[in-house]
Amino acid sequence: MMPINFRSILLAVMTLLLASACTNPQKLIERGDFDGAISMSTRKLSGKKKKKAKYVKALEDGFERATNYDMRKARSLEKENRPENWVEINRIYKKIQRRQELIEPLLPLYSSDGYKADFKFVRVEGLVEKSKKRAAEFYYNEGKRMLAKGRNGNKEAARDAYRLFEHIETYYRRYKDKDELMREAHELGTVYVLFKMKNNSRAILPRDFEREIKRISVHDMESMWRVVHLSPQSGLKYDFDVVMNLRQIDVSPERVKEREYEDVKTIEDGWEYVLDSKGNVLKDSLGNDVKQPRKIEVRARVLEVLQEKSAVVSGELEFYDNHTRKLIHREPITAESIFENYAATFKGDRRALSKESKKKIGNSPLPFPTDEDLVLQAADVLKPIIKSKIRRGLDG
Repeated sequence: MMPINFRSILLAVMTLLLASACTNPQKLIERGDFDGAISMSTRKLSGKKKKKAKYVKALEDGFERATNYDMRKARSLEKENRPENWVEINRIYKKIQRRQELIEPLLPLYSSDGYKADFKFVRVEGLVEKSKKRAAEFYYNEGKRMLAKGRNGNKEAARDAYRLFEHIETYYRRYKDKDELMREAHELGTVYVLFKMKNNSRAILPRDFEREIKRISVHDMESMWRVVHLSPQSGLKYDFDVVMNLRQIDVSPERVKEREYEDVKTIEDGWEYVLDSKGNVLKDSLGNDVKQPRKIEVRARVLEVLQEKSAVVSGELEFYDNHTRKLIHREPITAESIFENYAATFKGDRRALSKESKKKIGNSPLPFPTDEDLVLQAADVLKPIIKSKIRRGLDG
């Protein structure tokens, strides 16, 4: 293990070297970080009356190297004669333009010892405009190529077309018929889903059951490329059907349970004198009679009545691909609605009642809900389950 003092010295030296590298633009140039050196030098020179020669020369050197490197790269890419290269060429020319705009406010640039920096600017405006047109043209032509595939039923290609047209907005807000083509690409790339319901439970559903189920909001199930309908729209071909297939509907009988129990509690009830061992009233140090709280045990008998009834609706969500006419996914679904009511009376001392007993005392038995009401309540419980499972099933 290294001695602690040597380790501390080594850490200090490394920190100093790092700090030196971070404050020395020439080191950045040597590492090939020309724009880092330019950025550091401009910060050190901006607003300063006395400009240090090392920053002036570093800025000059870094600028020349960066410009030469970028121009060589742009020309090389252009010689390859590949349409997609114009995107990178435009990025390079815009970087050169930003670099020149960064330095321009400092010109003419002299160091405090009289050294004048020489900067050779590139007339980049025309190059930026030319590459901008070619880049937009590349995205436009490539978008139209993918859109042609989308028109033949390839939804992924239609989405790619939309994204390619979207890139044009980097260069032009308005460009030929881009907006119309984007709308077409979006329509062709969108998946349409129809939600249906089938009752295979052999039970008669309440009249409003399907309407209650279809009151769900489709917003959470939709996305940029997916639309969900709860009722079919004329003339629209759906890509997927999601069928809620009800298999079982069970309604329990009405149940009434009675339970009798006793609450017991020790409470304070007034006071009483404290007696000594001889049966006399005990006195304190001042000669006063000593008193203490009198504790008694109180009781109350509670008669509790519990009413219960429940409905369970279960089945499956089935996902069908309408292009292949195949079942592609199945999800079980179950929902339960419960009616539960406590009513209670008591005999005895009210003070003996527990908190739980007090909540029930005074409640009266209620009419049991009808089977139809409970099944409709189960439909309400089912709605968020359906939404969650449809969203997961379609995303998966």
